[in-house]
Amino acid sequence: MSCTAAHTMATTAGANGASGANAAASSTKGEDNNGRKDARAGLRTQPSGMQRTLWALARILGRFLGSLFVASIAIFALLRLIPGDPAEIALGVSATPDLVAELQERLGTNRPVHEQYLHWLGAALTGDFGVSMTSGQDISPLLFDRAQVSFILCIVAMFCSLLVAVPMGLWAAQRARRFDGLVISTASQIGIAVPSFLAAVLLVAVFAVHLGWVPANGWTPPGVDFTAFVERLILPVISLTAVQAAILTRYVRGAILEVLHEDFMRTAFSKGMSSRRAVLVHALRNAALPVLTVTGTQLTSLIVGAVVIERVFMLPGIGSMLLDAVVNRDLPVVQAVVMVLVFFTLAVNLLVDILNTLVDPRTRR
Repeated sequence: MSCTAAHTMATTAGANGASGANAAASSTKGEDNNGRKDARAGLRTQPSGMQRTLWALARILGRFLGSLFVASIAIFALLRLIPGDPAEIALGVSATPDLVAELQERLGTNRPVHEQYLHWLGAALTGDFGVSMTSGQDISPLLFDRAQVSFILCIVAMFCSLLVAVPMGLWAAQRARRFDGLVISTASQIGIAVPSFLAAVLLVAVFAVHLGWVPANGWTPPGVDFTAFVERLILPVISLTAVQAAILTRYVRGAILEVLHEDFMRTAFSKGMSSRRAVLVHALRNAALPVLTVTGTQLTSLIVGAVVIERVFMLPGIGSMLLDAVVNRDLPVVQAVVMVLVFFTLAVNLLVDILNTLVDPRTRR
């Protein structure tokens, strides 16, 4: 009897053990299946490369629009802090209460400030910047004509600067400890230290006044006489290029030197790749992003430098238009010119950010 009971208990214990083992195995299998499902769900919810790119571009565009909106408020508010009524300033000593009231009504300065801003912003979005207080002309056509001159000058100067800076920076980086590399570095430092207006004055004195090779000042539209257009553009472009090329040469040289010390460059050299091929294939491509960013920044600063250059060479650009408006206290013109300059600056930064996002995947996170 006792043997039978013992056998029965052993059989029951074995069955329970097997059942427990099966349950544990089933539980482990269920956990593995759940883990696989969670992993697959995580893979499905992870954004793709295209989605990350679109989100990054949306953030960049939102930042651009937000910055433009804040800048418009700041420009409008700061110009309203200038003492004196714009209508009284425009009329001068001949101002009478009736004339002042009539001009205020025409300019809209008798409205509340927020209404003035909304009216100005709505008109500016359609390309209407109002009327000049001094000349009575529409600002938009005049601003468009002046902006063409400045943008042609700056784009040509930046293009020439890159043509000089990229090969000079590459050469100076490859021969950093040799005489010719040191000469390029020293020349770029001198170019950075020389103001563009001083270079302009020297160029006019030597090549226009003393030698008489090119005109000293003035502007000819390219559609009227292309030869005269090129002749009058030479000295202003050289004046701006001298400084910008020096700055960009330093940046190109520094970016190439930084890339040359990376591990993948040592690997390329160890595999027998020539120095010139390694620099052109690997170093230049990896150094392009920081150089691109600096180029965008320098292009916006080039507009500021062009203000003085336009005065020296008597070019009818947006810089001289701004200076004339400030002297005459023509607030609508000042407001329009500054807004266009801000828009151009933000648009260049927008373009640089978009190019960086498309080229460098790290910026999409």
